Amino acid sequence: MSTAVGQRSGLTWAVNIAVVFLVVAWTLPTLGILVSSFRDKDQLAVSGWWTALTSSERNIVARTAPPDEAVEEDGRWVLQGNVFESGSGRVSAFGVSIQRPGEFAAGESAEMRGGGTATVQENGDYIVTFPEQPEGRRGERLFVTSVEPPKFTTANYETVLFSEGIGQSFVNTLTVTIPATVIPILIAAYAAYALSWMQFPGRALLLATIVGLIVVPLQMALIPLLRLYNEIGVGKSFIGIWLAHTGFGLPLAVYLLRNYIAGLPREIIESARVDGASDFEIFRKIVLPLSFPALASFAIFQFLWVWNDLLVATVFLGNNEEQLVLTGRLRELLGSRGGNWEILSASAFIAIVVPIVVFFTLQRYLVRGLLSGSVKGG
Repeated sequence: MSTAVGQRSGLTWAVNIAVVFLVVAWTLPTLGILVSSFRDKDQLAVSGWWTALTSSERNIVARTAPPDEAVEEDGRWVLQGNVFESGSGRVSAFGVSIQRPGEFAAGESAEMRGGGTATVQENGDYIVTFPEQPEGRRGERLFVTSVEPPKFTTANYETVLFSEGIGQSFVNTLTVTIPATVIPILIAAYAAYALSWMQFPGRALLLATIVGLIVVPLQMALIPLLRLYNEIGVGKSFIGIWLAHTGFGLPLAVYLLRNYIAGLPREIIESARVDGASDFEIFRKIVLPLSFPALASFAIFQFLWVWNDLLVATVFLGNNEEQLVLTGRLRELLGSRGGNWEILSASAFIAIVVPIVVFFTLQRYLVRGLLSGSVKGG
């Protein structure tokens, strides 16, 4: 399609629409988790996060005071109280049987079995009257439809961080992720410089081998590697998982960084050598500062991969409480607290907030580093 100056082609509009769709598709679930993590657990159980700013309707079952607390007034026995034991709400309807829980509007009188009557006001106050002194040990059941204002609380995070073990798992995940991101970057940067600017026999073969290792499934190496670690005494330890993530991440790291470093201007490297700089000085003072976009690109990939990893962490750390990472803790919560959405949403947001911060901090370098490494080579 030919376009005039100042007009956008159909392809441009399609790309823009696709980008907006992807942004919305990724942002909405994150926003939903964030909102849900601050909602009251009772409201979260009956309504979606998109209704968080509106009043929600909830069915509750309340019991009146015990019969022995009935007071005689004008020849009738009366029980009084409020259906909202804690908090507040507004009663829209109530009933005295489970088959018809919303049979009566607030303020109306309902006939009860045994000749008594019950009235529930809009603010939750109830009055139950009996023609004779009631007997028994338990109060009568009242089925109430309550309309409650939006409630937000930080109690979900307090429970997650201090009662559910998420705090310790958060520290464990940081303990795994930071070294497992820094170590392969350091090793890969040295290797990438050597493969780009140093001449030695077998350089091309070594590079081809590294590229080939990218496509090898890591699952093939898990059990043999764990056996080796157990033999040398680093199995089920942080050192073991650091080494595992380093080995699994090195091929891609070397490939990306080598392509970027090989594309640096040759004149800069040769001028430094003429001035008497050693390879280490060239690498430290020239190559590293110029390669920061590529380093940041791989750091994002490696950090997100390690942070969200469950398989490697389970194999090399296990499931003991002292070393359980966030993904493992979330798996445990799904099994034991699968119905507690407030716990799961708060835990999930804690798990994703750090990767979000890392991505938005380094994202300006991501595209620049990837594109430079993909179109240049030496």
